[in-house]
Amino acid sequence: MSETENNGTIFIVKTTVNQEKSVAKSMGLVAKKERLDVRAILAPEELKGYVFVETPRSDIVDSLILAVPHAKSMLKSPSTIGEIEHFLKPKPISTGITEGSIIEITSGPFKGEKAKVKRIGTGQHDEITVELFDAVVPIPITIRGDTVRVLKKEEE
Repeated sequence: MSETENNGTIFIVKTTVNQEKSVAKSMGLVAKKERLDVRAILAPEELKGYVFVETPRSDIVDSLILAVPHAKSMLKSPSTIGEIEHFLKPKPISTGITEGSIIEITSGPFKGEKAKVKRIGTGQHDEITVELFDAVVPIPITIRGDTVRVLKKEEE
């Protein structure tokens, strides 16, 4: 057995666009049911049409592709952890949000409200301070950056 067979290799499976999560979930269920040596399955949010499967042998991936709808084919050359490492690191949530941006709050008690970003917090909590448009008195509220959707960025 070669060293790569022991460590597992990362194979890239082409899928129907917007079906990546369902393909990954189905592959996980099939691998568990069939007791296949699949060590990890990853469907990165920002990569459309592809799923990564870590397993020691390509024939395992071939059998998963046959068993799972929307899984199309496997790319010829496998990948390495170094090549996909950036998909594994969490991205700062408030990336793309700037002071003065118009946002919509997507969860919590202010869900559906529109607001203007007044301040972006620095630190590990990734919070932003906003002022609601429809408030009678403009009171700044602090919310998590992952609970908003940017509607309009501030023109510079």
